[in-house]
Amino acid sequence: MFRRTSTSASTGSSIRPSRRISVRTGVAAGLAVAALAATTTIAATAQGATPAPPTHDQRTQKVEYFTGANGHPRQTTVPVSPPLTKSARSAIASDGDVTSIVQNGPVGSKLDVVFVGDGYTAAQQEDFHADVRAKWAKISAVEPYASYSGLFNVWAVDAVSNESGVSGDPTQDVVRDTALDSAFFCEGTERLLCVDTGKVESYASKAPAADLVVVLSNSTKYGGAGYNDISSQVGYDGIATASSDNDQSDQIAVHETGHSLGKLADEYDYGQSGTYSGPEPTQANITTLSADQMTAQQQKWYRWIGQQSPDGGTVGAFEGGGYYQYGLNRPTENSIMRSLGREFNLPGREAMIAGFYRWASVLSSPVATDHKLSRGDRIRVTVPGSAQVRWYVDGRERKAARGKASVVPRTLGVPADGRAHRVTARATDRTDAVRDPALRKQLSGSLTWRIAP
Repeated sequence: MFRRTSTSASTGSSIRPSRRISVRTGVAAGLAVAALAATTTIAATAQGATPAPPTHDQRTQKVEYFTGANGHPRQTTVPVSPPLTKSARSAIASDGDVTSIVQNGPVGSKLDVVFVGDGYTAAQQEDFHADVRAKWAKISAVEPYASYSGLFNVWAVDAVSNESGVSGDPTQDVVRDTALDSAFFCEGTERLLCVDTGKVESYASKAPAADLVVVLSNSTKYGGAGYNDISSQVGYDGIATASSDNDQSDQIAVHETGHSLGKLADEYDYGQSGTYSGPEPTQANITTLSADQMTAQQQKWYRWIGQQSPDGGTVGAFEGGGYYQYGLNRPTENSIMRSLGREFNLPGREAMIAGFYRWASVLSSPVATDHKLSRGDRIRVTVPGSAQVRWYVDGRERKAARGKASVVPRTLGVPADGRAHRVTARATDRTDAVRDPALRKQLSGSLTWRIAP
């Protein structure tokens, strides 16, 4: 009854996982369970009680979900996924082909986004690849993704399901046998799309690297979730779930990356949620300070106050955020961290760019630096549009090559004098979207090649 069967072959290059799993990925499922158990213990101890060993039913994790395309998100808790069974581990070990969807540079120099599919049968894996391309096109059209699309590699990991579609679609009584156990009506909430996070991590670890993980569930139904609590325990920045064929589900993914990549707080409140009286939050986009106090103390987003923001209006201090109606301020009236369908505000964009560069390098090249080149070899580099490349021979800049993305050492001026020489590319991102001097220091990079005599 589901909508598609297998179509044309993928244009991406299919590869078997090499098992060279990034150290950033790690053995996350066990770590997440252990960390959440520890959280339960710490909370009980803080209240003066002697904590009992937690059972599975006692362990929960926080997730974010979305009740409607134009509504504010909500927070709730769901049970921690149980440890993988022997049969589940065996099934995952024999599954999980990896396809390169976008390849912008070597792993380690780019931010690697891993999509894992659920509710796709063996005959529908090419449909999954097409859905990943379509979803990434929409995500990467949002700023600052659009300006930094070259910083990303995108991978698709096949997870073959026995049945097409997901549980809870269209109604709560529908149950389907899928690889990741995707299900709407999670904990009784219709739009909350939950998954088995242990299975997701096992599939994601098959990609060459995983810095951000998105589960694409085979459905047209509106919904999704953000598992951001686990991001400090796994090697990547959290897990987001989204429907494959819902026009608004990409906005869910973008909002969730605001948390995972940008480390941004939610800018909405629950109404009648009281007044915040705690310490100054660590997130870049909420504060206890007024606009005047931020300016006087040179704190938070003071550099942006009074500037026109892409989400509409002027940056200031708007009361309400971090789930509190009073006592916390946000930078603008209504950014994507408050409502879907909006843009990141200026402080949010700066935080997202910081998140991109936490994983990716401003300068990368497909030409390896660990072996010597000849004077006739071509050297190519990639940088964001807001960065400029400068080229040096033995430490001296060749100004005529400034801004070029491709050079040949001979034409760059490397002499044929029987001696070895060095060619260096240096780049600095001078984007206007970053005003924090500490962050600007991270927006530079260099690569050096040895040129044989």
